[in-house]
Amino acid sequence: MPLRFLSRLFAALAFLGLALAVVPASAQPMAHPVATLAGLDKITGRITRFDVYIDETVLFGALEITPRACYDRPATDTLQRTSAFLEVDQRSLDGTAKRIFTGWMFADSPALNAVDHPVYDVWLIECKTSTNVPPPDQR
Repeated sequence: MPLRFLSRLFAALAFLGLALAVVPASAQPMAHPVATLAGLDKITGRITRFDVYIDETVLFGALEITPRACYDRPATDTLQRTSAFLEVDQRSLDGTAKRIFTGWMFADSPALNAVDHPVYDVWLIECKTSTNVPPPDQR
């Protein structure tokens, strides 16, 4: 009796191992050095598209935007394909800054985790490997 049980257990484990080998693994995200963002000035109605290097801070209106990471996944992946971790500070007239957003932004779902500001909207467009904007150390 125990021998029959063990042989069935090994057969079930072997079948499970084969079944798991057939399931495709999720592709790892690829890190990129440039995030392409868009910003809307709600007062003027003007949309501006701009490239930002990772760990570089840019000024959009009264907002300081710093991307810390930007990842892409293959188009076959069912997860959010393009995501970036951003820090956004609001500059005041006296020169102080207040953090108004820290978190992940998703290009496929811009409203999922958005910057909440009465004058400006900012959203992620894509992650890129290169841009025509020179790196911060070459400016």
